[in-house]
Amino acid sequence: MSSISTINLHLVSDSTGGTLNGLVKASLAQFPNIEAVEHLWNLVRTEQQIDLLIKEAEENPGPVLFTMVDEALAKYLRKKCKEAKLPYAAILQPVISILGEHLGMESQSMPGLQHMLDDKYFDRIDAMDYALHHDDGQGIGRELSEADVILLGVSRTSKTPTCIFLANRGIKAANIPLVPSIEPPQEIFTLKTPLFVGLTESPQRLVEIRTNRLKQLGQKQKTDYLELEKVKEEVAFARQLYTRMGWPVIDVTKRSVEETSAEILALLSRRKEIIAGEEKATNL
Repeated sequence: MSSISTINLHLVSDSTGGTLNGLVKASLAQFPNIEAVEHLWNLVRTEQQIDLLIKEAEENPGPVLFTMVDEALAKYLRKKCKEAKLPYAAILQPVISILGEHLGMESQSMPGLQHMLDDKYFDRIDAMDYALHHDDGQGIGRELSEADVILLGVSRTSKTPTCIFLANRGIKAANIPLVPSIEPPQEIFTLKTPLFVGLTESPQRLVEIRTNRLKQLGQKQKTDYLELEKVKEEVAFARQLYTRMGWPVIDVTKRSVEETSAEILALLSRRKEIIAGEEKATNL
């Protein structure tokens, strides 16, 4: 087994640091044997604050990663990093620069602009509330037609976390569990607006996940819920339903929630393009 190496990461932002933190976590996922000690510096908007964080970085050497839209302050941070011989990288600046060059425009250089309380922010809040009230079959027949997407799958196919992830993107997502002995709610078969997506997973992996879940809950381990043959029947039942209804299917066995959500977003995008094309053809 490979040993774990520990590094210091100094994360500097002139806003909340959410954007930077997300990018860093995605990057660290590519280095499974690295454990990062994160030194967070949010709302950094003065040279004095930079002086303080550089002092700590010298005591705990490691890369300085930053998202700062104030170019004067970013220049000062780069200067101090060079003096302290600390590796550094501006995370957002290359993207902002290439967009500005392509658009022939200058950025507004306003810290935290991406977190302003605009319509998209309230769409995310609304979508999150919707996901929570339509989780695991709740809310059947009540506002279900408002869903952008409805996920179906047997137990432990990541339906709930996927819905929450989509809600953070402003997508209203509901999910419905499938059990062979129980017919799916008939109301869903009359809905035309939502995109239905079937989630599936290998029976072996489902047994593993369910076993670990029951251990965490301190529940008994001898149950049909964990019997491989019974789980195979569940998966087959769900697959047959997806095929009969012509719904797209995503196998989540080797996918993260982020990857599953990305595929669903792509399906939604393609669906919108098709609908827009049909409407355009009708109006010609």
